[in-house]
Formats: sequence, structure tokens, C-alpha cells
Amino acid sequence: MFTPRLLLAPALLAFLFAGGIPAAEPAWRPLFNGKDMTGWDTYLGKPNAASNVPGLKRDEKGVYLEAIGMNRDPFNNFSVINADGRPAIHISGEGFGMMTTKENFGNYRVRLQFKWGTKKWPPREQAVRDSGLLYHVHGEPGRSSGVWPACVELQIQEHDCGDLYAIITQLTVPAREEAGPTKMLYHYDPAGKPMNFKQEPPIGNRCIRLEDAEKSAGEWNTIELICFGGDSIHVVNGKVVMRLKNARQQNAAGEWVPLSSGHISLQTEGAEVFYRDVELMPITAVPAEFVGK
Repeated sequence: MFTPRLLLAPALLAFLFAGGIPAAEPAWRPLFNGKDMTGWDTYLGKPNAASNVPGLKRDEKGVYLEAIGMNRDPFNNFSVINADGRPAIHISGEGFGMMTTKENFGNYRVRLQFKWGTKKWPPREQAVRDSGLLYHVHGEPGRSSGVWPACVELQIQEHDCGDLYAIITQLTVPAREEAGPTKMLYHYDPAGKPMNFKQEPPIGNRCIRLEDAEKSAGEWNTIELICFGGDSIHVVNGKVVMRLKNARQQNAAGEWVPLSSGHISLQTEGAEVFYRDVELMPITAVPAEFVGK
């Protein structure tokens, strides 16, 4: 006589092999633990002459001659505070630099929230507030403008959120050109001509986002970044503002080769800013909600 257990076992096996139990969805993984800077390194470039960094060399005019460097933070530029009742990364904005994940990532979706503070620092007291989400970060800091490593930047700047800056990298974006006050400007346009953006004329390394999707000052904004293979998507408050293709880096021979992974950084660029809910999800394809948007 067969027992129910023996009768159920083949049916259960068939159910499992037929995919009756779906695979678990990838989970969001926090990159910020809400307590401290575990999992991140910091880097600060040469400070402004108005800042006081004891022991750092200056010339006779007071101009600093060397960078502050790795994991030295004399301004307490990167700290964890409570903002609006929640843990947040507070970037004071004094100095130029970044906090960078210790890990490399490829094929992922990143999501975070940010809002602007009120403080600005020399030499950008009169400029719009500026920060940035850097991805595919590779190599040493200081390669560009004496501060930045090679990377792709999803710009986080007042009314420019989602812009591209290709920093010692190259990407292809459909765009249209428009005469600006002093030079040609290039705007992301899904129906535009594919253009290569890099730090060389005639086009340069900046592409302007599709629309200004930023919320009013003082409100929290949600930034999402989807990276799959060499392609990426910039999303601001749920709106796709740019699609980028075929990221490339230069190898030791100066050849442009595919770029699809790297570290992730958040910038300090002379303005106070807060970040929270910084999290990452591995992906095996572009999420359905962003396909063809």
C-alpha cells in the first residue's frame, strides 16, 4: 500500500522541475548602513586657500600644493546624521572629492534619495549647488581636474540632474545640438543623431538631460541608475531623462575598450547635500519598467 507521502513525492518533483515555484526576485542591498561610512573610502583633492588644513603644503600665495588624499577628512565632510527623522549621509561640501564604494559592481540598478542643504563653500558660493553620482569608477583619483578618477557621471546639480559628464571615458548618446551663449550645447534626444561624448572637441563630454525633473529646493529627490553591459539609463524622480550606450575606457595603449563595471561614488563639490536610502540591486536584464521608455 502506498503512503500519501510516496504518492506526493513524484508530483512535487515534477512541480519543482516545471518551474512551479518561481525563482526569488533579487533583493535591494543597502550600500549605506545608516550608522557610519563602512564600505566606503573617501578622497579629497587640493583644498581651497580659504580652508585651513594644518600640515598641508602651501606656496607663498597660500595656494595648497597637495591633495588631502585618501581617507583623510579634516573638514568632517562625510558624516552620518539624522535628517527629517531618518539616517542620512551629510556631505558638508567643503572641498572637492568623493566617497567611493570599496566594491566593484556590474549589471545593477542603484537607487538613492538626495536633497540640497543651504551651505556653499569657496570658490562656488555664487554657483548652483552641485554634487554627482559617479559610476564605472576605475583607476586612481586625481586624473581629471586634479580630483576625479576615470568614470561616468550622472550629474546631480540644481536643475541639471541627469546630465552626462564622461570623465576620461566615452559614451554614445542620441542628441541634438543647439547654440549656447558661448559654445554649442548637446541635448539628449531619443530621436537625435548618435553622438560620442568624451573630453575632446568638437562635442566634448557633456550631454544635457531630456527634462528638468527635479523637485523644489528642500524636497527629497529620487535618483535611479540602471547599468547593464555597457549601457545605462539615468532616471530622476521616476522619469527617464537619458539613455546611454556603449561605455568605453582607455586601456594602457590608449585604445577605447568596453567599460561595464566599476566602483560607485558620491561627490562633494562646494555645496551641502544629504543622501539617504542608497541601495543596489543586481540585474540580469534591463528592468521591464524601463525598457523602451
